[in-house]
Amino acid sequence: MAVKSLVNIPVLNLESEKKRWDNVYKVLSEPKPDIESTPRKAVWKKNKSVLWYHPASKKKYKTPLFLVYSLLNKAYILDISEEGSVIGNLTKQGYDVYLLDWGSPGLEDKDLTLDNYILDYLEVAVKRALRHSGAGEISLVGYCIGGMLSAILTSLTDLPIKNLVLAAVPIDYSDAIVPGKWVKALQNGTLNFDRFSDAYEVIPSEFLYAIFMGLQGFNIGPSINLVTRAHNQKYVDKWRRMDKWMKDAVTFSGAAFKQMMNELYKENKLVKGEMKIGGRKVDLSTIACSTLVITSTRDELVLESQSLPIMDLITSEDKTYEHVEAGHVSLCLTGQFAFAIDPWLSTRSTKME
Repeated sequence: MAVKSLVNIPVLNLESEKKRWDNVYKVLSEPKPDIESTPRKAVWKKNKSVLWYHPASKKKYKTPLFLVYSLLNKAYILDISEEGSVIGNLTKQGYDVYLLDWGSPGLEDKDLTLDNYILDYLEVAVKRALRHSGAGEISLVGYCIGGMLSAILTSLTDLPIKNLVLAAVPIDYSDAIVPGKWVKALQNGTLNFDRFSDAYEVIPSEFLYAIFMGLQGFNIGPSINLVTRAHNQKYVDKWRRMDKWMKDAVTFSGAAFKQMMNELYKENKLVKGEMKIGGRKVDLSTIACSTLVITSTRDELVLESQSLPIMDLITSEDKTYEHVEAGHVSLCLTGQFAFAIDPWLSTRSTKME
């Protein structure tokens, strides 16, 4: 009597498998891809930092946008490909866009503090963008640590910031992605990064990359995805750009690193209203401009609970909170961020006559 097999064993296509693994080897061994930016020109420089101007394809709004990315990663994630460019999509939607590229500090920058970054770089760059654009007001758009710096500046400055957009912004450091034991150790003084910062003076990019990967649990998902989807050239191109950006880490001023570890992670001064910048107390309740706060459902780095407190701290009568379907990086990598903020910004930006 014939016995039928109950298991359907897939037939291995050796030719297809060879092609797939050849593609994986090619991706991992070939040079990193070049990143071509959306048309731009430099309008201001200070030390390692550059202020880039990206003109609108067809200008619809008088109010320009000023993008502020994190100090801990390179800003070209906002302009990583023609299809997935946050900046490119914003210029197509009719906005003039300014981007502050912080650069990567050298040993001579070891004493730069958050005070310096906010007052000597960010505030001055916003002034330069206003002067260059000829606009009477500007929209400040901050992402991650860049959002925190943008919120602090908005609370301190008298510059005409019409709209404030904060995405994946850490405000409350009592609840963070970092392991709870780390937070407790920082708070009770068992863990202290001062000697580490003093020894290195400028935190190496390799260390920041390791922290970045560690906070994501050294996720091997992207590598598995590459192996399983190596036949999809569109996916491979996106994967290569993402891989380049993740490994292209920045250095970080030792003084600013100590300040973040002690004043934010250890003492949580910002949300408590105890932080001082340039000798002035940071009071987020002074923020009264139209404000949009965005968090994402799959954020691996900044918890929703870290961002939400700012909704109660600011006094803006026009404030909006949105929770979007995305990850911390994918919100930028896909260009989705531009489409997430456009409906809100378009109704609050002065239109061309």
